[in-house]
Order: sequence, then C-alpha cells, then structure tokens
Amino acid sequence: MTVAEVDPIAIPERASVLVAKAPQLAAVGRSSVRPSLSSREVEVLLAWLASESKEDAAARLFISASTVSTHISRIRAKYGAVSRPAPTKAHLLARALQDGYTTLDVW
Repeated sequence: MTVAEVDPIAIPERASVLVAKAPQLAAVGRSSVRPSLSSREVEVLLAWLASESKEDAAARLFISASTVSTHISRIRAKYGAVSRPAPTKAHLLARALQDGYTTLDVW
C-alpha cells in the first residue's frame, strides 16, 4: 500500500486501535524505552506521515498546520528524551513502526 492509498478518514480509528495494541507490538523483540505518546499525538503523527505536507495533514484533521508542527516537535522531543532521536520524517516513520504505532501493511 502506498502513502497515497492510505485512507485519511480512517486514520483516527487506526490510531486508537494501534495505540491500544502498541505495548504488545513494541514488546516483541524490543528492549528499548519508548516514549509515551498520547492518542492525539499518534493520530497527528500518522496523518502527517501519510501526507505530503503538514498543511495536508492539518486539512485532514481539521486543525492548523502550526498545530501539526507543535505535535511533531513534541513527539521529536519525547523521542529525544529517551535517547531515540528522530530528526527526519523517515526517522519518525521508523520509530512509529518500531513502537507498534503502525505497521508496514498499512503503508
């Protein structure tokens, strides 16, 4: 599945399901600490990862682009605080996969 095929309407539903399953998914073969992301942070992260820009993610979620930027900055800070920096979009996708917030099947 490509990023273009990800259903933006289903992102909030997927986010809540994946947040609920994340502890079990992350525990498989992982011993590192993962930051505690809120369900809204996960929702914004997944929408942004599925979008071409912060403006596109904002439009999907009915929030401003600056709110998306704030969420992404806070997510990056949380990953940095547990010594797992994520300075790029690719790094954040990798962290989301590692921590069970999404799966490759979704993408």
